[in-house]
Amino acid sequence: METNSPKYFLCGLFILGSWLLTFLLHFNFHHSFHLFSDETIVALLSTFNKTSFFPVVTASWPSTSSSSSCDGRYVHMLDLPPRFHVCAEGSPSSDSEYSICPLMSNGGLGMALRRSGNESDGETNIYALEVIFHNRMRQYECLTDDPTTATAVYVPYYPALELHPHLGVPPVALVATFLGDPRRRDHFMVASKATWMFRRKEPSDDQGCGNSFLEQPESRNMTVLTYETDIWERPRRGYFPVPYPSYFHPSSAGEVATWQARVRATSRPWLFAFAGARRPNGTLPIRDRIFDACDGSDGRCAMLDCGGGHVSCRRSPWKVVSLFVSSRFCLQPPGDSFMRRSAVDAVMAGCIPVFFHEASTFEKQYRWHDRDDLNSDGHHRSYYVFVDQNDVLQGKVGIEEVLSRYSDEEVAAMREEVIKMIPRFLYKDPTVGFDGGTRDAFDISMDEVLARMRRIKDGELLGGKDGNDD
Repeated sequence: METNSPKYFLCGLFILGSWLLTFLLHFNFHHSFHLFSDETIVALLSTFNKTSFFPVVTASWPSTSSSSSCDGRYVHMLDLPPRFHVCAEGSPSSDSEYSICPLMSNGGLGMALRRSGNESDGETNIYALEVIFHNRMRQYECLTDDPTTATAVYVPYYPALELHPHLGVPPVALVATFLGDPRRRDHFMVASKATWMFRRKEPSDDQGCGNSFLEQPESRNMTVLTYETDIWERPRRGYFPVPYPSYFHPSSAGEVATWQARVRATSRPWLFAFAGARRPNGTLPIRDRIFDACDGSDGRCAMLDCGGGHVSCRRSPWKVVSLFVSSRFCLQPPGDSFMRRSAVDAVMAGCIPVFFHEASTFEKQYRWHDRDDLNSDGHHRSYYVFVDQNDVLQGKVGIEEVLSRYSDEEVAAMREEVIKMIPRFLYKDPTVGFDGGTRDAFDISMDEVLARMRRIKDGELLGGKDGNDD
């Protein structure tokens, strides 16, 4: 039984930290969040969040499971030849000038986040999911060395990290050496970019970037977990979006509950917020409108400008998190692709996402992880706002006008739904054994992959008239 004194002391620290954050934001912020120093942000956030985004690495081994509990769940993980160890010394990816291998240390989490200095250089990289997933698979309780008994075969190849050395021409000849019979449909892998980066048409398509890895016979029948797919494609191929990795990687269910309680209780002085950049020559006009709306909001909007000479959002995780935990709504316009890591960051911060295109919504992309249960009235739970970007661009609606219509009670109810989604969108620390029964994005993804494989093995027709392949 805990005594009351520590509880009151921690609550006092939390309230004081929240008050200081609100005070400093109000007087020092204006519209551009980069005016805050990193030292100030780290100090303020550490007041109410002692949960490290990067827990201390300790040794861990997969737990043992009975054969009955693994029925229909066995996975065989291919042992790839050394030349496919993407970040091994001397590999093409490691030697590439575009290599991000140094950011993939610590099981994919990156180096420990510094608590001082001008910039944070240890945040989880936006493309780290291939590494994180691989390390989680090493802990998977139902691994088997016998591929004939496996429901699924995991291919620990990193197509996104290998992309730059193979722009235009995918390494299919090499990959075919371990994929085997292209007619097999029990293989799966992770590709931590949008699918269109691997579906470049050849040889006529000389525009854009990426390669045609997923268009090759050797990979067309694989199940691939990506960050985004074409929601209009019919019949739907075996590509399934999963959440980007954010910065919160807990090692226990207690850490998850503590974080949820903190984002639930934090003060939110801003009506809406945006972290991002404009695009050159107005190529994404919805972003220009967002900047205009924030500038004209009379102090109701906070913004982290990530463009030009401003601070990089990817290298300042504390700034992004502190922005979102201080805001009611977080704007999520399309960027280089429809899905943004920022949307997952918003969920982690308990900030209600605002989408401007249907292809950016969780229900269209993250169908495995979207909460589709009904409330007590029999309606789908409301956790986001949709504002059609065409209506904004045509002047039919204003962003601040729409968001101002929500009452405090409605905002609180929506935020609670977002906070409940946090476990489904986070990835546990892959370097330690997790304490507790929380099911994260990896667990949900594995359940869905294995269910899909069982349907394939049972001879069910996938990709039918309804266009569904899941």
